[in-house]
Amino acid sequence: MKHVVVVGAGHIGSTIATLLSETGDYRITVADQSAEQLAALGVQPRVDHAVLNVTDAAALKSLLAGKFAVLSAAPYHLTFHVAEAARAAGAHYLDLTEDVATTRKVKALAADATTAFIPQCGLAPGFISIVAADLARHFDTLHDVRLRVGALPKYPSNALNYNLTWSTDGVINEYCEPCEAIVDGLPRQTRALEECEAFSLDGVTYEAFNTSGGLGTLCETLEGKVRNLNYRTIRYPGHAAIMKALLNDLRLRDRRDLLKDILENSLPATLQDVVIVFVTVSGLKDGHLVQETYANKIYAREMGGRTVSAIQITTASGICAVLDMLASGALRSVGFIRQEEIALTDFLANRFGSAYAMDDAPVARTAAPVIGAPVIGAVA
Repeated sequence: MKHVVVVGAGHIGSTIATLLSETGDYRITVADQSAEQLAALGVQPRVDHAVLNVTDAAALKSLLAGKFAVLSAAPYHLTFHVAEAARAAGAHYLDLTEDVATTRKVKALAADATTAFIPQCGLAPGFISIVAADLARHFDTLHDVRLRVGALPKYPSNALNYNLTWSTDGVINEYCEPCEAIVDGLPRQTRALEECEAFSLDGVTYEAFNTSGGLGTLCETLEGKVRNLNYRTIRYPGHAAIMKALLNDLRLRDRRDLLKDILENSLPATLQDVVIVFVTVSGLKDGHLVQETYANKIYAREMGGRTVSAIQITTASGICAVLDMLASGALRSVGFIRQEEIALTDFLANRFGSAYAMDDAPVARTAAPVIGAPVIGAVA
């Protein structure tokens, strides 16, 4: 039985602990600075609690000593503290961060490490990179790789057409920070909330726009191999315009704490959500111009006698699957590991990764007579 530490006892951290506990193969210590948050987890087999401030480097290193791995479900601005403690304690490290700057620091930390450092193990970045890399491997020459992901309420009921489904800090961060992309073969940065497009899927209309962090390390991996690569977040129509007004016209991008307070006191949280994963890749295969598409929807469901949101399921299952593959020897155990190094078939075959599995074939392959032709509806 491998002993791991989960940092953060929020919605995602608690789901990670539950998933790992139910296997009987892991001993889990959940660490959080809030005793109340830890108490809310209740009593679970093979799960211990530790009240701890992750900025206390000595205490965190002591907790990680002798542990197989640490999984960070802490807010993005605390993630690197966990990575440094993992390096000092000799534990494997996994996180869920979408923050580009943090991932760069983790990569530098892993350069001569004796354990594995695997950031961005959630949905986007995370699973979305695994899917995109799998599709890209089918091509002789890549033209366009487009990644679209959204965690949306099933029943939108306000002007933003949005409910809080995960970290408010994370949402604000991805709406404010520069976005990585490859345009006409060259890496560049684009502005968040820009390049808004409309498309429909299963008869429902959505919009998608630039947000930060969703590509993970794909820009580095595919630089020089693809003409265009971009990531956009999916929302219901009208969301981007209101957020641009709040962030730009009212200057709330400079007062993020105030924006967080407004959102958390105005938008109710919901467990009735849907996660949409939509990836298209086009290019040449055997001399023919071809497009391949992956489209999937994951819904909230019951787990352990309680309703668990789709974003909890997808995010927690992602990092648990990567941990499981690391523990079984399916992944190398030293240095920096990118999500796109993980084979999609191996991920979906994992007991945790199977949360993403679909009943029908996950990939629809179609000939594309025109580069940039609509994929579904009116994707730009």
